[in-house]
Amino acid sequence: MEDIREFIKSLPKAELHLHIEGSLEPELMMKLAKRNNVEIPFDSVEEIKAAYNFSNLQSFLDIYYQGAAVLIQEEDFFDLTWEYLLRAKDDGIVHTEIFFDPQTHTDRGISFETVINGISKALTKAKKELNITSHLIMCFLRHLSEDEAFKTLEMSLPYKHLIKAVGLDSSEVGHPPSKFERVFKAAIEHGFLTVAHAGEEGPTEYIWEAINLLDVKRIDHGVRCTEDEKLVSYLVEKKIPLTVCPLSNLKLCVVDHLKDHNLKEMLDMGLHVMVNSDDPAYFGGYLGENFYQCYKELSLSKEDLIKLCENSISASFL
Repeated sequence: MEDIREFIKSLPKAELHLHIEGSLEPELMMKLAKRNNVEIPFDSVEEIKAAYNFSNLQSFLDIYYQGAAVLIQEEDFFDLTWEYLLRAKDDGIVHTEIFFDPQTHTDRGISFETVINGISKALTKAKKELNITSHLIMCFLRHLSEDEAFKTLEMSLPYKHLIKAVGLDSSEVGHPPSKFERVFKAAIEHGFLTVAHAGEEGPTEYIWEAINLLDVKRIDHGVRCTEDEKLVSYLVEKKIPLTVCPLSNLKLCVVDHLKDHNLKEMLDMGLHVMVNSDDPAYFGGYLGENFYQCYKELSLSKEDLIKLCENSISASFL
């Protein structure tokens, strides 16, 4: 099967759904914990990996936020981002649009400037040395309040030139897009594009809300859209991209087996879907692995793989 892995690697592709904090590998987590003298509830890389056994989105988020505690200095954010970019190069990624969660850090007393400077310096280096272009997407944590989101938007304004869009992530159920309608309206007025996580664990109504109230240019995840025929027709007609994350859906029990995933069905329906890795350090695979596993389990053709890559480029904010 090595030839198919090489074929996948050879396809130029964009990754549009990647949380940079979710690319924190256990080895780097341990290294940064030591460097910054941060206590983490694990004694070894093996212990960290053993904890990556999730039953749903929340069980993952609990560990995700624990892990982020080791990120303190600008250098930490640079190292985190650079490690992801080296793997991106290895997977044939030519463009990446990276999510970052400032509230995860500013709530711990880390300055917005520290976070964005570390990430941005790595992205600038990647353009020069790896020939990978990129955009940054700032996400609001939906389990926090609208007021908190407004504060974060305000904090971001001096760095507006470094941020392409705003997004919405974290615990989906019980936190509909409508909760952030006014924040997104303000973000659009400041010139940001918009995306939002919807229809992963949350209902199809959340996808409608993201489109109608947040004016999103892409839906992140959106796998539950196939439960609503009218929604599918609308998404196809308007060519609204869906940034699907198959191994994430498997790891968080959105599907029981990868062979049950609806990616191929969505592709055949004419939906503008592509493959992404989401939080690859936690979910068992970067972009190449997501492609390979989908190829194997969903009987994708080479034409399907090419189409998914084409979709990723055309759905980007390039």
